[in-house]
Amino acid sequence: MNRFSPYALGATLYMPATRPDLLAVVRGEKLSNLRSLVICLEDAVAEKDIEFALDNLQRLLLDLSRVGRYKDAPLVFVRPRHLNMAKQLVEWPLIHLVNGLVLPKFTLHDLPVWQHLLADTKLLIMPTLETKEVFDAGAMSELAQALKQELAERVLVLRIGGNDLLSCLGLRRSSVYTLYQSPMAYVIGMLSGVMGAAGFSLTAPVCELINQPALLRQELILDIEHGLVGKTAIHPTQIPIIHQALKVSVSDYQAARLILNDTAPAVFSHNGAMCEPATHERWARRILERAYWYGMSDVEAVDVLV
Repeated sequence: MNRFSPYALGATLYMPATRPDLLAVVRGEKLSNLRSLVICLEDAVAEKDIEFALDNLQRLLLDLSRVGRYKDAPLVFVRPRHLNMAKQLVEWPLIHLVNGLVLPKFTLHDLPVWQHLLADTKLLIMPTLETKEVFDAGAMSELAQALKQELAERVLVLRIGGNDLLSCLGLRRSSVYTLYQSPMAYVIGMLSGVMGAAGFSLTAPVCELINQPALLRQELILDIEHGLVGKTAIHPTQIPIIHQALKVSVSDYQAARLILNDTAPAVFSHNGAMCEPATHERWARRILERAYWYGMSDVEAVDVLV
């Protein structure tokens, strides 16, 4: 299966499978700045529209088999409604034309089923953590170890389902505060630690407040501070804001290059901060990977090597 950098996702736009313009978006003809999208058959599709949505997705795959995708077209994932629908999808002969599946409401209990389901495919997966078990750090540690053993080679990122997690608490996102001023601060911090230490990358929950770009920018700063590598988007206007936030500062880029230099001393100072290659190497590699995909915020262009 083809592997991609988690940073290749950027702003992942969710689109209902009922949309008539899927082919133009998937081929890269529409929304030229889009890096990845999820064709959703779950929450974004009403029960009465499921059959139409599945037919529309089949037409998309058939069209793609004829015309293909452009080189810079976005990565494409499909989000089935449930396991039974996923079983149906993986039997489609053209499902290999998408990059993978988003696994909704993923739990340890479902892991063996997904493993069996995907065995004969080359699909990547993005499990979504959005059930009540996610609030239990012990359960997440157990899930992380099971994922490493059973599905690690397929997992591109883990997605944090903010709205479903808030729903577990009977809450909804505030219109004036970021998620980090809610119980999600604990959840995101814990997942960043537990799953990040196990080697998994995570993407940030959506900011559904489409008309509040300032709040989105505030939240992105905290997303990145928590080590999250991308963010779900629900509107095209959010895409450039998310990609701008993923740019790397000149100072961080320079520090990362110095830390990874073969001749770097064990400890040295850069821009008033101590740099220690033995402990900062992983951070430095992530910085250069981000810079490769998004460039630097303080300059127009940069020649970077990962």
